[in-house]
Amino acid sequence: MASELRELYQEVILDHTRNPRNLRAMGQGSARAEGYNPLCGDRATIYLRLEQDTIRDASFEGKGCSISTASASMMTEALKGRTRTEALALFEAFHTLITGSPEQADAAVRELGKLKVFAGVSEFPARVKCATLAWHTMRSALEGGSETATTTEKD
Repeated sequence: MASELRELYQEVILDHTRNPRNLRAMGQGSARAEGYNPLCGDRATIYLRLEQDTIRDASFEGKGCSISTASASMMTEALKGRTRTEALALFEAFHTLITGSPEQADAAVRELGKLKVFAGVSEFPARVKCATLAWHTMRSALEGGSETATTTEKD
């Protein structure tokens, strides 16, 4: 059963890689940030359109590996309709899923819905930064960061 579940998760990630959702520049965005993963060269631009405190639209552009692209695609879908606070909490839960202990990751899964497909990335340390690039960039956009977001050493 575990192998069937892993296969399903891989299919979801491949679907978002082949058919990324929200892959477009946003001319009317109210927040924008650039991101760069120096280890593999992945780049991302995250666009957010906020109305008061709610993310009404999210999109991305960039060039990256399948994990990076799928993560950005699924993240932009998950952000729509969330408040800033909810988006930052989602960042923390995703980050915990990818970088936390197994016990912490189990707790994070309950908050992540479809994003739990990235749980297996933690088994591949070189791919962790790929999965978290869009998320660090989104957090930078929400915080009004003007410098390029990068994946940190602790990822």
